[in-house]
Amino acid sequence: MASRNNVTYFVLMGLTQNPKEQKVLFVMFLLFYILTLVGNLLIIVTIIVSKTLNSPIYFFLACLSCMDVTYSSTICPRLISDLSFGENIISFEYCMSQMFIQHVFGGSEVFLLLAMAYDRYVAICKPMHYLVIMRQRVCVVLLVVSCVGGLLHSVIQLSTIYGLPFCGPNVINHFMCDMYPLLKLVCNDTYVIGILVVANGGLICSIVFLLLLISYGVILHSVKNLSQEEMWKALQTCGSHVTVVAFFFIPCIFIYVRPTMTFSIDKSLSVFYTIITPMLNPLIYSLRNSELANAVKNLWRKMGRLSIK
Repeated sequence: MASRNNVTYFVLMGLTQNPKEQKVLFVMFLLFYILTLVGNLLIIVTIIVSKTLNSPIYFFLACLSCMDVTYSSTICPRLISDLSFGENIISFEYCMSQMFIQHVFGGSEVFLLLAMAYDRYVAICKPMHYLVIMRQRVCVVLLVVSCVGGLLHSVIQLSTIYGLPFCGPNVINHFMCDMYPLLKLVCNDTYVIGILVVANGGLICSIVFLLLLISYGVILHSVKNLSQEEMWKALQTCGSHVTVVAFFFIPCIFIYVRPTMTFSIDKSLSVFYTIITPMLNPLIYSLRNSELANAVKNLWRKMGRLSIK
C-alpha cells in the first residue's frame, strides 16, 4: 500500500476554468473579502469603544465578528490569489492547515450561534432575570465552550484524514481543502470514514440547527403576550438571527449530512457559508439593530471630527 508521502501537493480545480469567469469572480470575491474585513472590524471596534453597547449580545456579536474575520481569511485570500494568478497548487501541509483552521472557527461559530439564540431567549422570555442569568461569567463560559467545541470538532476531522494514504490523483475538485473532496483521492475504502464525518459534521449541524429552530419557535410563541412594540423588536432581532442561521446551516447540512458523496453544486453552496455569510453578518446585525447602527454612526462622526482636526 502506498503512503500519503507519494502526494506532497494538491491541485485545486477552483470554481471555474474559464478565464473570463475567473476575472469576474476575482473582482467579486475581492470585494466580498474587503466588505467582510471592513464590516466585521467596524463592529468589533464599535462594540469595544461604545459605552452603550455593554449588553451580553454585543459581547457575542464581537466574538462572532472575530471568528468571521479569521474564518474568511483562511479561505478568501487563497481563493483570490488562485483566481488572479492561476497558481492552484497547494502543499499537503498547507491543505491540512487550511482545513483545520476552517473547521475550528466554523465549528466554533456553530456553537456560538446557539449561545446567541439562548441569549435572545433569556432576553425576550425572561427579561426581568436577563442580567442575572447572562452575567459576564456565564457569557465567557459559553464562549469558551463554543471554542472548545470547535477545536474538538476540527481535531476529529483532521485526525480522520491526516494519516490516510494519498497515492494517486492529486486534483481536488474544489476551491479549498475540505473533507469529502479529499476523501475521493484516498486509496483505501472511505465508507467508514465518511460515516464518521457525517457524525462529526453533518449530525452536529443538524442538531444545532434543530435546537435553533426550537428556540426561535419558543421565542415566537412567547412574544404573543408582549406589547406590539416589544413584539416587533423581538421579531426584528430574531429575524436577523434566522437569516444568518439559514445562510450558514442549510448549505452545511446539505453537504455534510451524506457520507463520502460530492455533487457539482457543492462548490457553489460552500461559497455561502465560507464567504457570503461572514460578509453578511455585520450588515444583517447592524441594519436590524438600531442601537448598534446608531453606535456605528456615532463612531464615524467621532472619526470625522478627529480627521478634520
